Amino acid sequence: MPCAATPAFRRRGTSTVYVPRRPHETTLYRVVQEHLATFLASAEQTHAAPLPRYVVDAFERYIACGDFARGFLRCRCDGCGHEVLVAFSCKARGVCPSCAARRMCNEAAHLVDRVLPNVPVRQWVLSLPFELRHLALVRPDVLTATGRIFANEVARVTLRGAAIAGARTGAVNFAQRFGSSLNAHAHWHLLATDCVFV
Repeated sequence: MPCAATPAFRRRGTSTVYVPRRPHETTLYRVVQEHLATFLASAEQTHAAPLPRYVVDAFERYIACGDFARGFLRCRCDGCGHEVLVAFSCKARGVCPSCAARRMCNEAAHLVDRVLPNVPVRQWVLSLPFELRHLALVRPDVLTATGRIFANEVARVTLRGAAIAGARTGAVNFAQRFGSSLNAHAHWHLLATDCVFV
């Protein structure tokens, strides 16, 4: 595989050097590793139903993420012969910041390259009132309905501003289920074209 400058690579003089991520050195990793067993035991004792298996799997996969003892790839540059070891990642949603960031970057690149036209785009955010947040978190139909209403209203406002008969607009909507401090906070992020099409 040829060398490439990606976020995991750093320029040093005239060469590109791979800098592996170190998830085991983060505070989040230490907290999860130290308290996961206690959390799972407490959840089993205090909740009527066990945690969904995907939640337990996400935490267990995060503990293994980036651990060379659990597997790695040896990558070699065909051009210069340089080799690096790259530990397997968990590819999980939710817990692992590294894998979540990679997924976010891949999704953003996909939207820019293959979905959104080359026109102005505006981001809209819908933050639900406290009374609806919990309901939207436990009832997927409520979360879906609020997202649909939100997208329809943004489209209506855009079309009304354009005042062109038969015009159309487009948007991509993303549900977020937590805030920046990992608190339960159902809200929507909408990327809408800041124009109309005829």
